[in-house]
Amino acid sequence: MKMMTYGYIKMIRELVGHTPIILNCTGGILLNDKREVLLNLRTDTHNWSLPGGYLEYGETFAQGLVREYKEDSGLDVRIVRPLKLFDKGETKYPNGDVAQTIAMLYLVAPVGGSLLTQATDETLGLKFWPFDDLPPLLNQQNADMLAYAAANV
Repeated sequence: MKMMTYGYIKMIRELVGHTPIILNCTGGILLNDKREVLLNLRTDTHNWSLPGGYLEYGETFAQGLVREYKEDSGLDVRIVRPLKLFDKGETKYPNGDVAQTIAMLYLVAPVGGSLLTQATDETLGLKFWPFDDLPPLLNQQNADMLAYAAANV
């Protein structure tokens, strides 16, 4: 495998501006003992999403998930099992960027690290939410992923 190229999406955006693009991403379902799911409050859109994110060039879905989960939550996770691929989704960002997202969803378990206690450049906060009382979400794809997990995990 070739080395990963960090900053890939930024490089692409510099070339195409706000032109809609297709991006691969990944997200993880982490449940607490009350069967609540961990979500992160995003700095860019000020709504909630599953920890995860876009793949860098050369990364697999699994590698991207472990890296992004750590960035978004502070936790080191292991993949318990893949859940489903979601290929219908679009995200519109406040800066005008639009992306069609192809997202691989995984069930994960913590293996180290600790939940972030301070805001970062990507995460304002973290909270466990019951599936039947979710906050405003990033997009319909996150809602679809959470609905799938509620029924299948």
